[in-house]
Amino acid sequence: MLGVMKMDEQNYILEAEKKVLDIIGLPESLPKREINTVGVIGAGTMGGGIAMNFANVGIPVHIVETNQDQLDKGMRNISNNYERSVNRGKISNELVTDSLKLITSSTQLTDLGHCDLIVEAVYEDLDLKKRIFKELDKIARPFSILATNTSALDINKIALATLRPDDVIGLHFFSPANVMKLVEIVRAKFTSDVVVATSLSLVKKIKKIPTIVGVCPGFVGNRILFTRQKQALNMVYNGLLPWDIDKAINEFGFKMGPFQMSDLAGLDIGWKKGEKTTNPIRDTLCEMDRRGQKTSAGYYDYDENRVPRISKITEELIKDITGKEKAENMESAEIIKQCIFPMVNEALLILEEGMAQRPSDIDVVWLNGYGFPRDKGGLLFWANKIGSAQILEGLKKMEDSGLEISISEMLKDMVKKNENLFDKQDQKIIV
Repeated sequence: MLGVMKMDEQNYILEAEKKVLDIIGLPESLPKREINTVGVIGAGTMGGGIAMNFANVGIPVHIVETNQDQLDKGMRNISNNYERSVNRGKISNELVTDSLKLITSSTQLTDLGHCDLIVEAVYEDLDLKKRIFKELDKIARPFSILATNTSALDINKIALATLRPDDVIGLHFFSPANVMKLVEIVRAKFTSDVVVATSLSLVKKIKKIPTIVGVCPGFVGNRILFTRQKQALNMVYNGLLPWDIDKAINEFGFKMGPFQMSDLAGLDIGWKKGEKTTNPIRDTLCEMDRRGQKTSAGYYDYDENRVPRISKITEELIKDITGKEKAENMESAEIIKQCIFPMVNEALLILEEGMAQRPSDIDVVWLNGYGFPRDKGGLLFWANKIGSAQILEGLKKMEDSGLEISISEMLKDMVKKNENLFDKQDQKIIV
């Protein structure tokens, strides 16, 4: 994207979303497999939303759940989602009727044997996913594409549970899957070019924005998100309060800050009663049944309409656990630096490792999957305007103050050579 810094934010985003379809080393002439039927494993929030995407473009979908009660609940949720879309004027009643006719369901995995694509959308447990893929290997017909919707797990390990790892790929939909535009197409070590090309074409067909990424913990989007969450928590353990950080992030342009997002998702994701993790604050909140919006209390207190209020209980709990009095108010600009500079650094590490093709692909992920403010163009577009020297200086100060961080060699090199991030060559995903 030569001359990117001469573009305004809106034109840059338009170009970035076109460029993301240009896959290095993947010719457009490559044949694609026909996808006429899709199977989805799991009728939860993700599975149901994923199924709707295919039915909406006329592709028959068969959903499988472990028991009839869960299946019935999932099918009701799909109907309710369609009803809300009709009420908002998003789709017509005719489209809903046609789409629902295309969605069938059962409790038998063997019913997916006829599908051209099977998408696994169960909860994040590597052993469970490996067991499912081992079964799919026996059930699925030859040349079926086997996809996992994992948001962070090692797809190479999932693929090796089968005797056809070249047919395995990651299709990471974002929640709610029937609404969110982004899909990370995760190219695993053994995934064939034909499977990548077919997946890319299919994601476009269901009117989503695809981005090709590599296999690493959290892929592109969540890997950067984990970095932000870690730094936000680090700031709390040093005397800031969750709402101070969220307020600064909101002012920057995000609709939700790190702790608002945690409360929405549920603090008990990945947590079990009695468990001690690296975040004692979260553990204690969960033990108190303060698990987020769903329990009307998490980091924040919530009223019956889920409107958040600052929580004195959380404030006292944080003080007791950290042993620190509330720090002096930090300027929002400084909070932004301390939260977002490490995100920029992680994005550069992703590029160094070959887990993304180009800086603008990372921006597309964060613009469409995580609500990065569009008036700033994207994480790396914004960073390039701030300047690599200022970001490196900020990261070094954080490192000196005790932050554990591996500063990107790419960042150091850009400062040394006075180079522009967007002048670097696009690269093929390393697998």
